[in-house]
Amino acid sequence: MRNPVSVTHHPHDDAPDTAAAFRKLADLPEGPDHDSLRGEIVEAWLPMADRLAGRFRSRGESLEDLRQVAALGLVKAVDRYDPERGNAFESYAVPTVTGEIKRHFRDHLWTLHVPRRVQDLRNRVRFACQDLAQGDGRQPTVAEIAERAQLSEEDVRAGLEALDSFTTLSLDAELPGGEDGYSLGDILGSPDPALDVVVDREAVRGRLAALPERERAILYMRFFGDMTQSRIAERLGISQMHVSRLISRCCERVREQVLQDAA
Repeated sequence: MRNPVSVTHHPHDDAPDTAAAFRKLADLPEGPDHDSLRGEIVEAWLPMADRLAGRFRSRGESLEDLRQVAALGLVKAVDRYDPERGNAFESYAVPTVTGEIKRHFRDHLWTLHVPRRVQDLRNRVRFACQDLAQGDGRQPTVAEIAERAQLSEEDVRAGLEALDSFTTLSLDAELPGGEDGYSLGDILGSPDPALDVVVDREAVRGRLAALPERERAILYMRFFGDMTQSRIAERLGISQMHVSRLISRCCERVREQVLQDAA
C-alpha cells in the first residue's frame, strides 16, 4: 500500500513538498494508482492555484470561476511536469496556471474580439495606472503612463481606449445623467429611405439617357411630371394602351440593363 502525498510545506503555505510523489507518479503506469496519486498531488497544490486566481478577482469575473480555470491550469501543469529536469514544480506550475487564467480572459470575457496586441496594451496600461495611482492619487498623464509602461503615447491611448471596451454597453441602458428615460438606442439613427431613391436614380441615369427621345419623354411625363397615361396619350396623339406598353417595355429594359451593370 503506497504512502499518501507528503504535505510538508516550504516557507510558502501553498507549496507542499511533492517531489517524491512526482517521481513516483512518473514511474507508475496508467491506471487507478496513477490517477489516485495524480489527484492527491493536484489537491495538495490547489491552495497555490486559488492564490493565483485571487490576483485576478477584480477584473469582472467571479472568483469561483477563476478558481475553476486555475484548477484546470494546475491539472495541465501536473500532467506536463517532468521531475527529471530538476526544476521545482512551483516554478513550472505558476506560469502555467497564470497563462491559463489569462487565456480565459482573452478568449471568453471580451464581448468583441480585439487583437491580442490591443489586449496586451490594455494590461500594461492598467498596471502602469495602478502603480502611478499609489503615489499622490491623481490621474496620471499619458506621458507618465508611457514612461512607466515603456510604451509610446500612441500605444498608451490605444490601451486607455481598450480599458473602456472590455464589455459593451446595452442599447437599452439609460443615458448617463438623463432623467427622461431615454436609452442609447433612442439616439441612434435609422436608415433613410430617401437614400435608396438617390442610389436608384443614379443607377438608372445613364440608361435613361440612352433611350429614344419619345420613350424618355413618356417616362419623364409619367414619373417626374406625375401625368396620367391618358394625358400622355393625348399629348403625343397615341392610344393609352400604347403608352402603357411603352412604359412597361422601357422600365423592363432599363431594369435588366442596371442589373447587368451591377453583376
